[in-house]
Amino acid sequence: WYQRRVRGAWAWWCVSQVDKISLRVITLTPTISSVETKEGVAITCSGVAQVCVMKEPQMLEFASEQFVGKNQKDVEDIILQTIEGHFRAILGTMTVEEIYSDREGFAKNVRAIAGPDVSKMGIRIISFVIQNITDNVDYLKSLGVKRAAEVKRDADVGVAKSTAESGIKTSEAERQHMEAKYSCDALIAENKKTYEMKQAEFNQEVNKSKAEAELAYELQAAKENQTIKQEKMQIEV
Repeated sequence: WYQRRVRGAWAWWCVSQVDKISLRVITLTPTISSVETKEGVAITCSGVAQVCVMKEPQMLEFASEQFVGKNQKDVEDIILQTIEGHFRAILGTMTVEEIYSDREGFAKNVRAIAGPDVSKMGIRIISFVIQNITDNVDYLKSLGVKRAAEVKRDADVGVAKSTAESGIKTSEAERQHMEAKYSCDALIAENKKTYEMKQAEFNQEVNKSKAEAELAYELQAAKENQTIKQEKMQIEV
C-alpha cells in the first residue's frame, strides 16, 4: 500500500505484486556428455561459466522480458541450456587434439559465439573456462602418451643439437686460440729476429768504432814516437 495527500485529500494506491531480478553473479557448470568431435571421437566435456544480468537500461528490459515471474533455478536453467547448446555445436567442429592442446582457445571460442546469444536475454558471460575433458576409449590417454613421447623426442633432439653446437663452438674457440697463439709466436719470433739483427748491427758498429779508435791511437803513438826520435837525433847532432 502507498499513501499520498492530493489537494487536501488522501489518495490510496495499491501495489499488488513486485517482481525482482537478481544482479548477482551466477556460477554455471555446463556439461556435454558423449558428444562426437570432428573426427567422430565421443568425449565428455565440462566447464565453469560466470554470468550476470547486465545493468544497462535496455539490457535490464531484455532480462525482465525473459525472466520476470521465473524463480532462480528456472533462470539458471535457461541460461545454462543456451550455453550448452553452443558448447555442443563448437565441440562438433573441432578435433580432440585441438580441444586438448588449446583449452583457452576453445573456451574463448565458446564465449565469442554464445555471448551475443545470451546478451539478447540481457545476460553477459563474465568468464568461461574448460574444467575437464574425458572419453571412454582412452583416446586422450594415448594422445597424452604420444605428446609425452614427442616432448621427449624433441628434448633428445634439442640436447643432441645443443651438444653438437657446443662441440662446434669449442672447436672454433680452440682454432681461434691456436691461430692467436701462432700469430703471437710468429710476432715474437719476428721481433726476436729483428732484435738480434739490430744487436748484431750495433755490435758491428761498436767493434768498428773500437777498431778505428785503436788504429787512430796506434797511429798517433807512432807519430809521437817518430817525433821523439827525430828530436833526439837533432840533439845528438
